[in-house]
Amino acid sequence: MYQGIGASPGIVIGEVRVADRTKVVVVETSIAADEIAGEIERFFAALHRAKEDLLDLKDQISRTQGTEHLYVIDTHLMILDDTMLTSETVSLIEQEMINAEAALNRTLKKFKGFFAGIEDEYLRERGSDVETVVERVLRNMLGKRHELLCEAEGRVVIVAHDLSPADILQFDKEKVIGFVTDLGGKTSHTAIVSRSLEIPAVVGLEKITGEVVDGDSIIVDGAKGLVIIDPDQETFRDYLQYKQYYEYREKEFLKLRDLPAETLDGQRMLLKGNVEFIEEVPSIKKHGGEGIGLYRTEMLFLGRTAIPDEEEQFRTYAEIARQMAPYPVTIRTLDVGGDKFVPELNLDDELNPALGLRAIRLSLRCPELFKTQLRAILRASAFGTVKVFFPMISGVAEIRSAKALLEEAREELRAAAIPFDVNMEIGIMIETPSAVIIADLLAREVDFFSVGTNDLIQYSLAIDRTNEHLSELYEPLHPAVLRSLKIVADAAHSAGIYVSICGEMAGEPNYLPILLGLGFDELSMNAVSIPKVKKILRRCSRVEAEEMAQQSLSFATAAEVEAYLQGQIVTKFSDSID
Repeated sequence: MYQGIGASPGIVIGEVRVADRTKVVVVETSIAADEIAGEIERFFAALHRAKEDLLDLKDQISRTQGTEHLYVIDTHLMILDDTMLTSETVSLIEQEMINAEAALNRTLKKFKGFFAGIEDEYLRERGSDVETVVERVLRNMLGKRHELLCEAEGRVVIVAHDLSPADILQFDKEKVIGFVTDLGGKTSHTAIVSRSLEIPAVVGLEKITGEVVDGDSIIVDGAKGLVIIDPDQETFRDYLQYKQYYEYREKEFLKLRDLPAETLDGQRMLLKGNVEFIEEVPSIKKHGGEGIGLYRTEMLFLGRTAIPDEEEQFRTYAEIARQMAPYPVTIRTLDVGGDKFVPELNLDDELNPALGLRAIRLSLRCPELFKTQLRAILRASAFGTVKVFFPMISGVAEIRSAKALLEEAREELRAAAIPFDVNMEIGIMIETPSAVIIADLLAREVDFFSVGTNDLIQYSLAIDRTNEHLSELYEPLHPAVLRSLKIVADAAHSAGIYVSICGEMAGEPNYLPILLGLGFDELSMNAVSIPKVKKILRRCSRVEAEEMAQQSLSFATAAEVEAYLQGQIVTKFSDSID
């Protein structure tokens, strides 16, 4: 039995098929002056071959799976076209007089250095896309075949050192029923695509490829992150029963998809999805989401050295608005730090990036970058219901500055006779204690609030949520957090605006009664959580939810709230969710 990271939920039982996805070994050798031109030519030939392979794969996927997942391939094609990737490699060949694959490998290390310093796991994982693309080019230079996983026979589980999103898109789901890898994390692009396609997966197992051979029996539990090799009869029988129960339960949840998200006494609550990629939209629809409550735009800016222009951003935002129609898409403006991912910005390293030049602060410091994104979002609003909101707001001045730049973007589009929604709603994320304290003042400036509970908890409790030594102190039910949520909800309603939560708390079914009772109008979460939260919602009344919230606010510790809430869930909703 091996414990890894559950990347995509689901349980599969099958046979192992080991795929060669180990990293190629690059040997650095010196070259003579008269060999430089030949090495550069060899590099560009391998680059061209990689592009042709990806274009062929794009055509294959469009014919077999449609166009909704092609953004993955387009991202890799853009990386291949990145000028830093090519110019840096050519420069190393010329100046260091080394072979082409060694020069490309050095360039990859430089790219990986950009991403390695990023504290946020989601952003850090974007470096894997660059590594995947470079690996494809290196294989071409070294004459190594890129094994086609669509050639698998029978019902198999792919076991590999690592897999790319393009690998996952090639799977014939009738034959490849799951995968496990040595590398990877829950926020990698590969994991996100696997969840979108609902292929059970466990990643981050470190050395699983060395523990199996083709034909081994394997059980993959993507929900728990467990992998079992050659199970005995009792374990096999137990997991077969658990698999049947799990799949039955998931089907029961999906029956709720088209039912209204409302309480027993008729209180409606919008349940939406959080997404990073266009390919996640079908899963939001399948699970009954009524829109996208948080579209993170960071992916467009990562894995590259040039900032995406207005046209590229517009095409992406417009496409996600079209796919989600008639439901709304709420787009968050850029929410990252500076040189951690876009060297072009050339910002200095910071001692404390979590409290530094990031999110709205970075956008206001770089107004042309910000207006480019705002114009793209405004243009996309002509193709569906689009809303925009600004991250990490700490005061009224920031909102007014952001709105002023938004108005400049509107005027520029009017002057160019480019259509957009003149009534597009504007919101802010409540993530800082200062925003909670002056929520009544902030509410006068915008159309809605969206609470980012992940950061709000971190900043309110002074807890680094990525620090494993402090994990037990990261308490969503801490009295300070619950009181902050009530202040925000009350301020929003007093000003006549609606209020949402788009952090991890929103997707925890057991928290639903408290969040409903505190007065939240919308919750936005990962797609698979939507029906589970809806089931609790439909078993609850607003009156009892308000009573539970009020009682929760009276406790002195998170542990007391947790014990009370657990007792209420067991008593009132024991048959709703495990």
